[in-house]
Amino acid sequence: MTAETSPETGEPTGSATGTATAGDTAVSDDVLLSVNDLVQRFRVPGGVVNAVAGVSVELKRGRTLGLVGESGCGKSTLARAILQLTTPTSGSVVFDGQDLTKLSKDGLRTMRRRIQMVFQDPISALNPRRKIKDIVAEGLVISGTPTAEIGPRVADMLRKVGLDPDFVSERRPHQFSGGQCQRIAIARAMVVNPDLLICDEPVASLDVSVQAQVLDLLDEMKGSTGVSMIFVAHDLAVVRNISDEVAVMYLGTICETGDTAAIYDSPAHPYTRALLDAVPAPDPGASHSGPALKGEIPSPMRPPSGCRFRTRCPLATDRCAEEVPQLREVAPGHRVACHFPLVGDDVPKEAAAAG
Repeated sequence: MTAETSPETGEPTGSATGTATAGDTAVSDDVLLSVNDLVQRFRVPGGVVNAVAGVSVELKRGRTLGLVGESGCGKSTLARAILQLTTPTSGSVVFDGQDLTKLSKDGLRTMRRRIQMVFQDPISALNPRRKIKDIVAEGLVISGTPTAEIGPRVADMLRKVGLDPDFVSERRPHQFSGGQCQRIAIARAMVVNPDLLICDEPVASLDVSVQAQVLDLLDEMKGSTGVSMIFVAHDLAVVRNISDEVAVMYLGTICETGDTAAIYDSPAHPYTRALLDAVPAPDPGASHSGPALKGEIPSPMRPPSGCRFRTRCPLATDRCAEEVPQLREVAPGHRVACHFPLVGDDVPKEAAAAG
């Protein structure tokens, strides 16, 4: 799968060269990251995959944004596009006033010290041939940190993630469990003191008890360093305690955003309501708060017209097939892309009448 390119030039569509300056894009001082109308398409045999379709999100300094949705909705693709691991088809990614889509390779290399990523599979994310001390030190070496400082900083960071440097430094990844490898991956990312940490499903492959430990570790890191975070997950239950804000994705689009409390206590989109209903509850007899979903996720190569969720939504009407819903505010700081947002336990009258 390759990023879509221009048929005239062969270059990635929407890419640009040159180094941006801090004054290139005006953003609020408290906004660290601003993603604007980001599109990511990939050419595959048989057509084009519309992985991310015009996503816009913001992340404030010192905050954590939880990015949630079912597998295949575009969460990981969006995370990689933010870091420019794939070249976006169009749109902008403004980090601390600089549009990353316009940076040169050298500019990106410099910027990536400030933006680090923790991947889903901790074992495959670590080079099996290298010793742990060298894996953690890699970012420091690339950024030109004086040699005399590297050893002490690596040892200190290993201690902060709960590992004894005297025990782990000379060993290799295959000698550790998945949870230990994820701690090593977090140490590798945090040792360069980044401003933004992107966690792509960092606990999905771990046992439940280990998940809690890794989540606690990330929360401690945020508290001690002030690092901003994007936390990608398919499970809303995992995101709740670590995120300040939540953005819910479906088939490449954002369908609801807001403070964590608003999303969990008053979900306004039928899809968000369904995701919350799918979270196991202590009371097996508890009633669901929203209507059940139907059907399967459409192909990103042939997304539905209008609202992409309409083929599974019990409230869908003809309007949903004809008009793309835009994110609109239903409460302060709470936005929903739905023609018939849910309020409390009530079904919108217009949707009920149409149904």
